Amino acid sequence: MKRFILSGGPDKNGKIRLEGRDYHYLVRVRRLAPGEIFPALLPGGGEVLVRVLSSDGGVLTGDCLSAESAGAAQSPGKGRDAQTPDSGALPPIILFQSLPKSEKMDLIVRQAAEGGLAEIVPFSSEFSIPKIKNGGEKKGPPARQARWERIVKEARQQSGSSVATAVRPPLGIDALFAYWEDLKSAHPGALGILFHHMPLENASLHGYLEKDPEIVALAIGPEGGFSPAEAERFLEAGFKPLTLGGSVLRTETAALYGAAAIRIILLEKNSWEIRCPRHGNG
Repeated sequence: MKRFILSGGPDKNGKIRLEGRDYHYLVRVRRLAPGEIFPALLPGGGEVLVRVLSSDGGVLTGDCLSAESAGAAQSPGKGRDAQTPDSGALPPIILFQSLPKSEKMDLIVRQAAEGGLAEIVPFSSEFSIPKIKNGGEKKGPPARQARWERIVKEARQQSGSSVATAVRPPLGIDALFAYWEDLKSAHPGALGILFHHMPLENASLHGYLEKDPEIVALAIGPEGGFSPAEAERFLEAGFKPLTLGGSVLRTETAALYGAAAIRIILLEKNSWEIRCPRHGNG
């Protein structure tokens, strides 16, 4: 179900006030008129129904009719056991995405938000075209970061995802591994998966996901893939290697392909059938 994402909560009287892009989307695109009701998500993750009171002068005012908890949306790394209606019992899925060209990163952000990923962590690897200093950016360029956040909001509203997908400012490779170590310290059951174009181990995605991970992080390389040294570093950090079949995928395709595979397997985990091999003629 599509839900509008509110940038702020209602006032003490249960009223909201929307203008600018929000007004344009609700009034010009969705053509909501006074008296109509639409579902919305609060910044903290709660659901609310909003009745339009007026839409004059470039300002929409609304009345919150009801609200219910949709699971507090915590920032990645804190309170990750909180669930949302979309995620059910799924662990949060984090995308470690090596920076591709800018237009490809925009597409990756959109697809990750539509797919209900918890967090997107861009980083600079050896073959990345955009280069980031080793410590990373404490705050990305305002225009780029604002664009990514706008893409996330539009994608969530289009898809109806209630997962508050976060996009971090890009990191250097050392900062990425430091962040991964922090995640593992807070969540010992974290699972890291390295998607690589060369077979590094004869293993299956089902096998990796069988042990109920607390968090799943998947690492995707840039257009040129990961260098052998980088792949080895991911393995030393505890990532499990996986090859996406025999095809070499574009980085934006690999991100979507990998995230979708993980999410579908986790969603259908309760329906897995474990078949034991037969011995003899019995």
